[in-house]
Amino acid sequence: MKRMPLAVLCAATLALAACSSSKPDEEKGSAADNGPAASSQASVDKASKNYNIQFVQGVQGDEFYITMQCGIEAEAKKLGVTVKTQGPTKFDPTLQKPIVDSVVTSKPDALLVAPTDVTAMQGPLNQAKAAGVKVVLVDTTVDDPSVAVSAIASDNIGGGKAAFEAIQKLAPQGGKVLAMGVTPGISTTDQRAKGFEDAVKADSKFTYVGIQYSNNDPATASNLISAALQKDPDIVGVFALNLFSAEGTATGIKQSGKAGKIQVIGFDAGPNQVAALRAGTVQALIAQQPAEIGKFGVDAAVASLDGGSVTPKVQTGFTILTKDNIDGEGANAVYKSKC
Repeated sequence: MKRMPLAVLCAATLALAACSSSKPDEEKGSAADNGPAASSQASVDKASKNYNIQFVQGVQGDEFYITMQCGIEAEAKKLGVTVKTQGPTKFDPTLQKPIVDSVVTSKPDALLVAPTDVTAMQGPLNQAKAAGVKVVLVDTTVDDPSVAVSAIASDNIGGGKAAFEAIQKLAPQGGKVLAMGVTPGISTTDQRAKGFEDAVKADSKFTYVGIQYSNNDPATASNLISAALQKDPDIVGVFALNLFSAEGTATGIKQSGKAGKIQVIGFDAGPNQVAALRAGTVQALIAQQPAEIGKFGVDAAVASLDGGSVTPKVQTGFTILTKDNIDGEGANAVYKSKC
């Protein structure tokens, strides 16, 4: 039986307690196959040997990837494998590619990687596979994900839809809405934007005025939202597609003197986003489950190296945070600054 998407369930309970999922989507016949909880990945008790696993983040210092690293390290310790983490200083394929190339040259057993561009990182990952490295995609993907033994990510289209449903509840009168993006070509944020845009266009009370790209820079996002509000002062809602765009959007709205007047839904839940939520500059946050993504990534790598069955595609859930639940059960969904 086809299940109702988690995003719909979460959005429907926005005003109530946090809605979350501690395991991946197991819906058969959809874009997601059975999750690790339903496969041999979850039954891995101990790796057959101490495998060398490398984790290449999308960017250093991002609480999302720090939290993912925490999940990776905890699972690696449990399974008795070694993991080394590194990443570029910016979310940029020209900076990430040399790191991946260097990792592949060192011949690890497996590589967990969050590609920073769907096209630019395809070649380096093809080379990793050709060198015998087991590739696991965590969070983001590439044009041909078959290069990996498993791809693990949030339901990003569902998350975009849930963001609009949150705005519908907060601004039932309708009006203009905007998306604050990152950079075109990033699989996760592109999917969030699509989920949001499609949902907006299905409701005649709302008008989609487009997407702005902040290049993962909070200052740029702040300037862009300020300019957008000058052009369309009647904007009623903004969906900020990641941690940095949410941070900049909140700042720009506050500087424009419209804090609390515009409904802002942020994707991700770092400390700065939670502070904005508490301050009322952001009305809701869609928190991913990066630690779970990391955990399942290690499970996939070890299962593959041990010769077990591996689920090729896994979707994890998310939690919708509001001021009403951030100090309750939603607190566990906040990202970490360190492990």
